[in-house]
Formats: sequence, C-alpha cells, structure tokens
Amino acid sequence: MPVELRALQSLKLWHDVHLGLVHRGGDLSSRQISILLTIYLEPPPHTVRGLAKKLDVTKPVITRALDTLGKLDLVSRRRDEADRRNVIIQRTVAGALTVERLGDMIMARAKELPR
Repeated sequence: MPVELRALQSLKLWHDVHLGLVHRGGDLSSRQISILLTIYLEPPPHTVRGLAKKLDVTKPVITRALDTLGKLDLVSRRRDEADRRNVIIQRTVAGALTVERLGDMIMARAKELPR
C-alpha cells in the first residue's frame, strides 16, 4: 500500500533520517549515500564509469566517494578481468547491513510522523 505524504511530512522524514545518521556517527554525504544506494538497490555489475554516468558526475568524484565507502568497508573494488580498464564495485556484508539499517530507520521514522 503506497504511503502518501505531504511536502512538509516528506521534509520532516528526510530531516529525521539524516539527523539519525548524524547521531549514529554516520558522516556520509548525500553523494556517498546516493552511490551506496545505487550499488545496493540496482542490479550489478557496477563500475566507476557506470556510476559516474548514472549520477552525472565525473569519474574522480566517484573514485573519491568510493575511497571513503571502501575505508568504511561498505563496498570493495576489483579490476574487471575481462577489461582491465574497468573497476568493478562490489557489495560487502557491512554495506548490506548498513543499507538494511537505513531502511529500518526510514520505516521507523515514517511511523512517527503525525498524520
């Protein structure tokens, strides 16, 4: 069943979720979260080139974001054996758990919204 939110409710939900991330020590930028969610919500394979095209940013922007996500063990990278120019982005267990917790947080915050 689809949930219908008014504009202010949507903003409140967005605010509450981001505030929850900050309180939990999550210092990911909106760009990093977008990349992480793209990797986990869209079917693989994911490459630096593909993510750059999808998010309409340069490959160095994706690389910097992946550096941070990699240090946090949310994603990993490996060279494509078929085409060594490509870097394949892979999911990790820690990343999957983080995305699942984010989904849980969004659902919990949504339930708290005044009707």
